[in-house]
Parts: sequence; C-alpha cells; structure tokens
Amino acid sequence: MEGAATRMTGQTISHYRILDKLGEGGMGVVYKAEDTSLRRTVALKFLSLHLAGDDQARRRFLQEAQTAAGLSHPNICMIHEVNQEPPFLAMEFLEGQTLKEKIDERPLPLEEALEIATQAAQGLRAAHARGVTHRDIKPANLMVTTEGVVKLMDFGLARLSDSSRLTETGMVMGTPAYMSPEQARGETADARSDLWSLGVLLYEMVTGRRPFRGEGEAATVHAVLHTEPEPLTALRTGVPLELDRLTAKCLAKEPAERYQHADDLLVDLRAVGRRVAGGVTSEIGR
Repeated sequence: MEGAATRMTGQTISHYRILDKLGEGGMGVVYKAEDTSLRRTVALKFLSLHLAGDDQARRRFLQEAQTAAGLSHPNICMIHEVNQEPPFLAMEFLEGQTLKEKIDERPLPLEEALEIATQAAQGLRAAHARGVTHRDIKPANLMVTTEGVVKLMDFGLARLSDSSRLTETGMVMGTPAYMSPEQARGETADARSDLWSLGVLLYEMVTGRRPFRGEGEAATVHAVLHTEPEPLTALRTGVPLELDRLTAKCLAKEPAERYQHADDLLVDLRAVGRRVAGGVTSEIGR
C-alpha cells in the first residue's frame, strides 16, 4: 500500500493534484491534494483498492458521500464533490489533531473536554435533524482543528432514517469500545446511540481511559452490555457531580433512559461547562 501511496503522489486525477498521503481507514485512503480549478487545498478520500471491486462497498462509500454532502454545519466536515469513477470524495482539508491523537491516553482539562463534547453534540444535533445517525462516533472520527473547532468526520456507517439500509439488522457494525448496547446486539441504532458514543468519548476525555474495556472484542462487547463504568468522581478529583450524572445518563443501557435528543444533552453540557469555567469546582490539569 505504501508503494501505491507513493505512486499516487504527484498524480492529477480530475482537477486534483495529489500532494501527500494523510491516512488510511477501514474503507478508504485519504490524501492531501490541490484543487487546481479553485486553487485550494482539499482532502481526497478514495475507496481502498481491496474494496474497489466490491459492489456493496462502493454503494456504502457513495452513501457516505451523499449523506455527508447533505449536511452543512460548522461542526461537520464539509464534502465538496463526489466522483464515481474512480470512486472518491473531495472534503475540506482540516489542520489539527484527531481526538484520538489529542487524548493520547491522558485526561484533558475539564473545560476543554466539555467544549469538545459540546461542539460534537452540536454537529450531531444538525445531523439528527436531517434524519442522519452517524453510528461510528469515536476519537479517530473527530478532528479538533488548530483553531479549536471540532469536526465530525467519516459518515461511512451513517444511515438516513427514511432510506433503506445497506447493512441488515443482526449485523454488528461499528467500533466495539464505542458501540451502544443496541449496536453491539446488532439491533437498530438511532440518534440515542450516537449520544451513548459521545458519552464514551466524554468519559475517556475526562479520565484518560475508556469506560468499557476487555481483552479482545468479545470481552469489550460483554462489558458494553453488562458492566457499569466507575463514576468519573471516583477516578479524578475536581469533577462536579453534575458531570457524573450527565455521563451516566448518556451511558444508560436502555435507550429510553438516555438523553433522547442532542438538544437536551447540550443544555446540560453548557450548564456544567459554565460551572467549570466559573471555577465552581477545583480543576486539575493533565
């Protein structure tokens, strides 16, 4: 793959000149490129070579592009163009760190963690309002730009609530440590599943560790389904009880017991954020 990546560098595809490889995920490879028509830097995501001949993978890739292209919000990575042959999508180029890189197994300052969660919830609210469930909220799919703007990326597992799914019920899709219990069981996941996953991210940002862990995927899924995480206040000093309650509500096993809408979560995130910013609780650094 590295050889292929090297050969791509310097090539011009359509009106994009490939500059460098940025990263690679389960379905695609992302390159930094120059839009020679508009003279701007973009990110190009190509369907992985081993999936290029897979009709279902191509449909899912196209679905990701179409889904994300229909969303316009400051906290969602913008899609500029979709190309079908070869299959790639042109996205806004973001400079910064993924949340995965930012956490780096260490807790973040509370105020920063709450700000990131708040912006992510704003992006989810916009997606959910359009009937889109992301279904793969995890640290690698959130970018924090150099300006501090949080961007939701990779709608590869997303589905529109009014469209037919490309994955059948009973098929487990997602990343085990961040999947909701209903996802882990292969059941239908709605907006409340995204809010669960955001709760996992918040827990990890505050404590430096994931709430549900295990040796291997099966053990992790078992933890998601059957264990309760330790309270934030037991793992870190200076955490307000309100944040403990907020996170526990996100991570309720039953969807009906969670936040039902991103709006409701945002109200509580902002309230806790004001308390922390106002110094009501004693905050500690890394």
